[in-house]
Amino acid sequence: MLGERVLFLDGEALVIDKPAGLPVDPPRDGGLSLENHLASLTFGFRRWPVAVHRLDRDTSGCLLLARHPKAQARFQQAFEAGAVSKRYLAILDGVPGSQSGTIDLALRKVSSKADGWRMTGDARGKTARTDWQMLASHDGRALVAFMPHTGRTHQLRVHAREGLGLAIVGDPVYGRAHAAGMMLHAAALALPRAGKDAIAAEAPWPERFGALGFDHG
Repeated sequence: MLGERVLFLDGEALVIDKPAGLPVDPPRDGGLSLENHLASLTFGFRRWPVAVHRLDRDTSGCLLLARHPKAQARFQQAFEAGAVSKRYLAILDGVPGSQSGTIDLALRKVSSKADGWRMTGDARGKTARTDWQMLASHDGRALVAFMPHTGRTHQLRVHAREGLGLAIVGDPVYGRAHAAGMMLHAAALALPRAGKDAIAAEAPWPERFGALGFDHG
């Protein structure tokens, strides 16, 4: 299945369009994850590729995998250095009061017996920064592009809810669940490489966005 969702492939890198609903890491309930598909993504190599970063289970789009350990180390360094550019699309449960901006809101993990764990804005947390731009609005909702400078857990979901005051549609933790799923999509990813062409990939428009009247950007 995932072999048909390849967006970029060369000797050291693989970018797939991860479907919404597929976790990157094996879930505690023992369900399927990306790991169950890695054998079909070797493309002639003996080694299984390794995911270099994470997308939430319900987020679709560009996921970078390394095809050998040296590449994995280089890609991880690029992520840590902030050298990887990413662009996400999201539908918000409301329309922001401005057209664009930057959300600078540090994030910290909190947990309780009743609600489990989640991330929240907290000056004592880890630095998190996201540029955003409104692309369209329809039926009281907004289509926005998020360009994160950092890669914190649930960063865009919390920055939408606490930074813009509007949850991402379908977010079961920071907003409200939706029958069509969570409206967050990793639309593009680019990683420069010394002496080689950059890794660059764009994921197709997510079909589930059409259920809310956004058929294209």
